[in-house]
Amino acid sequence: MNCNHPFLACDCVVFDGRGRLLLIRRKNEPYQGYYALPGGFMETGETAERAALRELKEETGLDASKPRLVGVYSDPKRDPRHHTVTITYLIFVDDVVPAAGDDAASAEFVENWDGLALAFDHAQMLRDALELRAKLAKGC
Repeated sequence: MNCNHPFLACDCVVFDGRGRLLLIRRKNEPYQGYYALPGGFMETGETAERAALRELKEETGLDASKPRLVGVYSDPKRDPRHHTVTITYLIFVDDVVPAAGDDAASAEFVENWDGLALAFDHAQMLRDALELRAKLAKGC
């Protein structure tokens, strides 16, 4: 796909009440079969927060609220398909059971997620979200 502007996306770093990380397995290329954070492209007329929550629902079946901004990731090479800028949010949910949907082959809360290979630059997003989570725990 050739276009003259970056695509906008939103991703979610989601932890449940037990500290498990929500991950999907990608159904499609690029990174087919890899673990990834739930997320996807924004639609015209929607806010980034709304897009993140919509994508979370579409890919995992989970309803959430109160997304907290982790960061903006804009490296032109972060997505091999085209220049994609993503806005990433930290979200906490109760103990719920996800169900894969949309372009996720599977969705699950993973307990031993540290060190897993993640698609795109999702490992950096996760590191940044962990810093934010630690600040929030300290009341900052």
